[in-house]
Amino acid sequence: MKRDDRMKYEIAQELGLLEKVEEGGWKSLTARESGRIGGIMASKRKKKPKGD
Repeated sequence: MKRDDRMKYEIAQELGLLEKVEEGGWKSLTARESGRIGGIMASKRKKKPKGD
């Protein structure tokens, strides 16, 4: 699993959305939920050094 995919699953779990993703896939999320995950991912990417 790629680092971004792993991060996406971790964030979904933190937000309480992992069960929804596991049952219906990523397409089952609302635009707001998807955007929240994407925003948190972008924020975390900015904070991490490129070598990680």
